Amino acid sequence: MADPLKIAMISYYLPSGSKIGVGFQVHELATELSRRGHTVDVFSDCPPVEGARYGHRHLRMSGSLRSFRFATRVRRQDFSGYDVLHAHGDDYWLWRRRTRAHLRTVHGSCFEEAKHIHGAKEKLRMALLGMTEVLASVVADRVVVVSPQTRRWVARSHAVVPNGVDTERFVPGTGQRADHPVILFVGTWHGRKRGRDLVEQFRTVVRPAVPDAELWMVSRDVPAGVDGAGIRVLGRLSDAELADAYRRAWVFCLPSSYEGFGIPYAEAMASGLPVVATPNVGARYVSDQGRAAVLADLPELGTALTAVLTDPDRRARLTAAGLERSRTFALTAVADAYERLYLDTLETRR
Repeated sequence: MADPLKIAMISYYLPSGSKIGVGFQVHELATELSRRGHTVDVFSDCPPVEGARYGHRHLRMSGSLRSFRFATRVRRQDFSGYDVLHAHGDDYWLWRRRTRAHLRTVHGSCFEEAKHIHGAKEKLRMALLGMTEVLASVVADRVVVVSPQTRRWVARSHAVVPNGVDTERFVPGTGQRADHPVILFVGTWHGRKRGRDLVEQFRTVVRPAVPDAELWMVSRDVPAGVDGAGIRVLGRLSDAELADAYRRAWVFCLPSSYEGFGIPYAEAMASGLPVVATPNVGARYVSDQGRAAVLADLPELGTALTAVLTDPDRRARLTAAGLERSRTFALTAVADAYERLYLDTLETRR
């Protein structure tokens, strides 16, 4: 891009204070845009990410209903010095124009998530957040969704731009696979990631059929005592350690009930790792409707994993298909798309 832009990003989440995927995506995109010479400041409730190339504005929140009160705090900020306001949430009160161009990325549907989340209180919270997504789609100049399926829940959208994966970090290894079958999981024990259900399938179906198989869990909320009998709890890994885990495992599995996109699926594919998933919205899109992965309902998940672990030819075909599909989600291509949207929006406003 000829002229660098001043870009304000809004994200309640960042990797420094949250495991939510939106925060990781904002961090990656802001890093890539900064690398290209743009000035990027991220306004967030989370503290700054150590070593980040972009600027950080800490809107520290406390108490209850923080995610709703954060939007009110955002409204009081002065964005007039920026060319572009790129919100990844919480911009639904920004009715009056604050910058020359206002983009909003919708990373999934809270309405859709409300259908799968447990507990009446959480369902209500998701429904209310869904209403804010509708408001935001009216406020912004351009609305972007991360998958075509998300459009059914968004009142107004202009483009589909998927989430991006750093294909210089997540790359296939050469001769680095573990010497025994390994399933890699990246997610949470509780909630829609369904780590607990994967452990049950591993114990009752996979392990009896493949006695030397292991399940590696990159998760911070696994209860004590789960380790053992083929299960290794790795906790939180650094970026380099996670990339290495993708290269060493034999199969990746994330059996979520809902994903708006599912960044780990794309990371695994870019790393040459076959993917087995449940057919949620994100998994269907990232896998090209199952052409680049195996999609199986939860009761059949263990059988599907066993079949892939014991069939090297099938793993090779899935690796090739996944690598081909992952090019769609390269971070550089995603940043290119956003730069074009920024310019188009600025030109339209002029």
